[in-house]
Amino acid sequence: MPVLGGAARVAVGVLWLLEGVLKYRAGFGAADIELVAQSTAGNSRTPWWFAPLGSLMGTTPWALGLGIPALEVILGVLLTAGALTRLAAFASIGTLMLYWGSDQLIAQYPVMVMLSAAVLALPSAGRFGVDGWRRARRPG
Repeated sequence: MPVLGGAARVAVGVLWLLEGVLKYRAGFGAADIELVAQSTAGNSRTPWWFAPLGSLMGTTPWALGLGIPALEVILGVLLTAGALTRLAAFASIGTLMLYWGSDQLIAQYPVMVMLSAAVLALPSAGRFGVDGWRRARRPG
């Protein structure tokens, strides 16, 4: 199972890296966050729990415009390297749920959720990565 978990971890990590790099190359920023915030305001597909997040998006678009691509790249690096594997997989699922809540659905998000869930479900997913290396170096 370590190979399966590691493959899922690397796959979702690469997908996150691609997402983040794409946003950087496209000039993703405050205007994109404002557009999402405006589109969720009257959208019946947006769940009730998204309202406070939509409000935050409307008041701090500059911070989220910088932070979202950075978060995606960080998740990609952590997952690909196998560092803080379980925390990164949990953050991956949370981030994808935020995207779904804002009605920003694209084809790879369900796949990314399933891969992240597999990383959480398979405790050995970080074995062939930084986490496994650190465990092996631990005395005792």
